[in-house]
Amino acid sequence: MKIVVLEADAAGVSFDELKSFGELITYEHTPQDLVIERISDADIVVVNKCILDESVLSKAEKLKLICEAATGYNNIDIAYCADKGIPVTNSRGYSTEAVVQHTFAMLLHVWENIRYYGDYVSSGEYSAQESFTHMGRTFHELSGKRYGIIGLGAIGRRVAEVATAFGMEVVYFSASGNTYDVPYERLDFETFLKTSDIISCHAPLNEATHGMMNIDAFKKCKPSCVFLNLGRGPIVVEKDLVAALEDGLISAAALDVFEKEPIPTESPLMHYIEKYRGTDDADRLLLTPHIAWAPLETRQRLVSDIGKSIEAWLKGEDRSRVV
Repeated sequence: MKIVVLEADAAGVSFDELKSFGELITYEHTPQDLVIERISDADIVVVNKCILDESVLSKAEKLKLICEAATGYNNIDIAYCADKGIPVTNSRGYSTEAVVQHTFAMLLHVWENIRYYGDYVSSGEYSAQESFTHMGRTFHELSGKRYGIIGLGAIGRRVAEVATAFGMEVVYFSASGNTYDVPYERLDFETFLKTSDIISCHAPLNEATHGMMNIDAFKKCKPSCVFLNLGRGPIVVEKDLVAALEDGLISAAALDVFEKEPIPTESPLMHYIEKYRGTDDADRLLLTPHIAWAPLETRQRLVSDIGKSIEAWLKGEDRSRVV
């Protein structure tokens, strides 16, 4: 059994525990033009972002199993795999706590102007003043505010629980139209946008969510609203988000995912950062490099989860099967 890991660098931890299932070939990174060559004689492929479409998969004649080293599997031609009887697994739930943790780290950073106050102390200005405190920028309690969630899956529900612990009122919008058995009110999109103090996106990318946070959506938000995206980058139209910040349609935004990753230097978001560098407006936008899922324990759990899926497949069991 030959197991090929195409993008070990995406996890940043060892995949050696998969050696118990057969010969393990690990590539730190695989350019798309080398995918066919590297999986041509593989029995099992572990993939993260490389595109496995029909043109690629049709050349892998020995392929018996694909393991997506993530939850989302947009990079795999699922219809082709189903037609050819190639099982596909993904990893679910391994990063829930990590993403929730990062969600509130980002929120509190922009909500309480942490960068500004930290810089104020480190600059020496605080040491030079007479008062015991400094209130150069106003911020507010989270308690009593409305926390709006897009995407009430496992991550969204844990975010809701933490928001509730802060004393916030949680509401949600379901792009799929589903109503869940949860103690939170489901709102129509317009009401959701108009009444949420914080909007937190944890939805998958699909036809219903692609580009849903555009200029029309931001125009309906409160000017005081903080927007967070820890779902999928293309859910947000980035140029429209920048326009929303510049026009005062929302107060701040924090994103861990982007339309293209790594984020290109010509991105409207990067232009915003450069344009307002060193000004108060710079602190209204926080960007992190798709790391919400990536504490060390989470990445180690991901590899172990892939191992469990391979073991289950070898036993003829269905575990984390997409097809």
